[in-house]
Amino acid sequence: MATAAILLSGGASTRFGDRPKALLSTGERSSVRRLAEVALAARLDPVVAVVGTHRGPIAHELRGLPVEIVEATEWYEGRTASVQAGLRALPADRDVLLWPVDHPFVAARTVDRLLAVRDHDPLAVWFIPTFEGRGGHPVLWRAGLRDDLLELRADASLRLLLPELGPQVRRIGVDDPGVVANVDTPDQYRAAFDLWRQRSEE
Repeated sequence: MATAAILLSGGASTRFGDRPKALLSTGERSSVRRLAEVALAARLDPVVAVVGTHRGPIAHELRGLPVEIVEATEWYEGRTASVQAGLRALPADRDVLLWPVDHPFVAARTVDRLLAVRDHDPLAVWFIPTFEGRGGHPVLWRAGLRDDLLELRADASLRLLLPELGPQVRRIGVDDPGVVANVDTPDQYRAAFDLWRQRSEE
């Protein structure tokens, strides 16, 4: 089943002193490069990176990889504006993995798990990984949600669609704290990085 990926990196990263979160270290690679390499290894196609104010350094970081850079000209209106820019760049028949760069420590096996559950659940259309009962990222959508997502206001939350989907939303428990490790601040980043490194060494 054809699946694309949107790597979401359109924000201004103001809490990091305007340094792009996409360039934060995940060991030997930056966050955005790690996400891209994991997505490509999972055979997602195409893979697009949605950028805003930091287009130049992010594009440079992804050089050499078959990743399309998509500029969200209205990124400042909200995350949904960036998501919609990414969707418009994808074939309409693709399921989509949405992976924000502020969740850089998700295990590759979690992506594989989402895809496997999707392949065996013909009824669900929105797949959310959970850790200890908390929902996180990346999320996976079926292609049929495309129009609903594009019709949202640029400043609206994507989660506005969840109530009307009811049982078509599938929550998938995973042993991966990276799905809920949202690195919005330097302290959150350091804590998430330390936990990820510790678990990687176990």
